[in-house]
Amino acid sequence: MTARTRIAWIVVVVAVVLALGAAGAWWFQREFKRVEKTLYLPPDGEAAYNPLYALGKTLQADGLKINARQRLQLDDHPLGKRDTLLLFNDPRALSPTEVERLLDWVDAGGHLVVRTPLYSPGEDSLGEDAPASALMEQLSLWLVGEPPDCEGLQVEGEGHHVEFCRGRRFAFDSVEPELSWGDLQAGYVYARLAIGEGHVDVLADFDFLVNTGSRGALDNALTDKPEGGLRDGPHRALARQVLAPNYGQGTQHLVYAAEMPSFWRTVLVRGWMVWLPLLLALAAWLWARMQRFGPAFPSPPGERRSLLEHVRASGEHLYRYGRGVMLYTAVRQAFLARLRRRDPIAAALTGEPQVTAIAERLGQPADRVRTALQTPGSHDRQGFRDRISTLIQLRNQL
Repeated sequence: MTARTRIAWIVVVVAVVLALGAAGAWWFQREFKRVEKTLYLPPDGEAAYNPLYALGKTLQADGLKINARQRLQLDDHPLGKRDTLLLFNDPRALSPTEVERLLDWVDAGGHLVVRTPLYSPGEDSLGEDAPASALMEQLSLWLVGEPPDCEGLQVEGEGHHVEFCRGRRFAFDSVEPELSWGDLQAGYVYARLAIGEGHVDVLADFDFLVNTGSRGALDNALTDKPEGGLRDGPHRALARQVLAPNYGQGTQHLVYAAEMPSFWRTVLVRGWMVWLPLLLALAAWLWARMQRFGPAFPSPPGERRSLLEHVRASGEHLYRYGRGVMLYTAVRQAFLARLRRRDPIAAALTGEPQVTAIAERLGQPADRVRTALQTPGSHDRQGFRDRISTLIQLRNQL
């Protein structure tokens, strides 16, 4: 191939490659187009375990002073006269001493916001005999035993909304609330009680105040748009009405129970890339090391072949003490005995005719047969082993 031909082929190949590249780029531009997609990541940091994190940030952005913590801790965080305290956790966890201090603070002008315990279908005691707390007893409040039912909520400019679908309704005994939502027969879902200069707001549930509604952080897929909580307009309006008495006058104390995601659930959902190969490796190792199944009891020991052991021991004894010729003679006699049964004519011969007859019958070289029929020396161990082996092989061929 000349240089001009080689250059021509290179130009053709380059042109083909460029044409294919241009065609591929045109096809890609025609079949695909650039789009934007928003992925909503699950909450991280404090938002992952603080259900009131969004509420605190919203109030802080509105210029209010926020004190968010996990426990009540009245000694470390004294309450001001016009402060608001929101207890997100179960009020039954309050001690009688804490209840007395909280009611004294409310009487001086504080605003307390609490919730009723969640409804549990497995509770044996319902209605007025349901498990209560010292705070409920002081407020003359008792829990309604019927399963919860949703309550409609309509806010101007928003669609129809329902609230308190999982909350425990309540009722009062000889107490007239300042504001109420519900009725005495079916139970209330919200009530505001005036105590001295302050107020106590009791709600059936706080699901409209949490970060993402009723769904947890791990239940939100990356492609799901977060919803619920303060993202909904009716929820924001309801939260503003609940916090109205002391709104903007003091510190907003948000006390929540830490709701860290379960460690084992997190490992199961997010760590399967690690634990699944390790589990398979452990299973393979256990399979390789496990004891194979067999009979429940070991097999009984078999009978010893005493005669064969004695014969073998006698042969080893004779061979060790230079009596290998006797062993050779026995093997030679066994060969000749079978030869007499299988070929009496060859057995009747002697000398070289017998060697020739045996060699022709068995298809073996005459020299090998001749050597095998000659008695080895008493100290010729190699010759002894070769002759014994040859005689056994010739005997088996007969």
